[in-house]
Amino acid sequence: MSEPQEQPPPGPQQQSSAPGPETAGPSKVFLEKVAYIAAPGTIVLGLLYYFGSTYTEAYYSTFGVPTADLQFSVQAYLVKSPNAIFFPLGFLLFCGLAVLLALGWAGRLLARPGQEARHGTVTAWLLAAGLFLMLTGFPVFFWEDRLPRLPRGWLREFVPCLAVALGATLAFFAVHLRLGGGSDGPDRENRTADRLWLGAGAMLLGVLTMSLFFGMARYVAAAGRIEGMHDAAGGYLSSPRVVVYSRVPVTHHAPGIVFDDLGSGKGPYRYQYRGFRILAKTPARFYLVSYLPLQRERTLVVLPDDDTVRIEIRP
Repeated sequence: MSEPQEQPPPGPQQQSSAPGPETAGPSKVFLEKVAYIAAPGTIVLGLLYYFGSTYTEAYYSTFGVPTADLQFSVQAYLVKSPNAIFFPLGFLLFCGLAVLLALGWAGRLLARPGQEARHGTVTAWLLAAGLFLMLTGFPVFFWEDRLPRLPRGWLREFVPCLAVALGATLAFFAVHLRLGGGSDGPDRENRTADRLWLGAGAMLLGVLTMSLFFGMARYVAAAGRIEGMHDAAGGYLSSPRVVVYSRVPVTHHAPGIVFDDLGSGKGPYRYQYRGFRILAKTPARFYLVSYLPLQRERTLVVLPDDDTVRIEIRP
């Protein structure tokens, strides 16, 4: 009687045809990676655009130029933003690093054995101090005009929002200490409390982000106004000089402008005005200023861009 022959192990084609987990194709993996990169990049570009437009609007509003008429491109706003936010962003990063290092050092000391009582006391004090700073500075976001004003300048502009940011940081660290040193019991009450503390930490991060954004926006607007006043005091050295030729006499009150009547033999543009600098140009208007240094008044002369005026730019 013949012995049964051994069957070979099933090959790849004989494997079970049961459906397994689907593997992501190369295109899907690539799109996921692009999404991880594009989402933060979009937020950064949006912030740069916002700060650039805020800086530009504050700069030109110093002279009374409406930015809606200027029709700047998105690239122009993006170019303006790095100079406006470089100093405050570096300052905030340095302060944030210092605060995190200090709080991390304090947390390491409180994590040592035998520091349970002090751990709870420090957590309570940090939470109370953080909430106090937040409640003290937070009304500036809504009722700034009704509050007693701080002295004019940087104190009034940035102390309230920085107080909110510091308070949110201290309160968030208190939440971190509470979650790191809390009881490890598996009961449902402890798990519910931890979820509530996590939610509070997320809200504190939102408050911190909002206060920093608010402070940055204020700084950028103030920087635009200060830059405009600095350019006016220096004689608008960054703006090109122009000579205005007009068919009709131009009535203005800008100081330091030299007027010449070239006569009818010089063509239709017989009236010449020297001493202007061009501050901005729109499709329909020229915005001109005189370049006398150290002048107190920033007189703006607006001329139409039509056949009655010809502008000659000179170095």
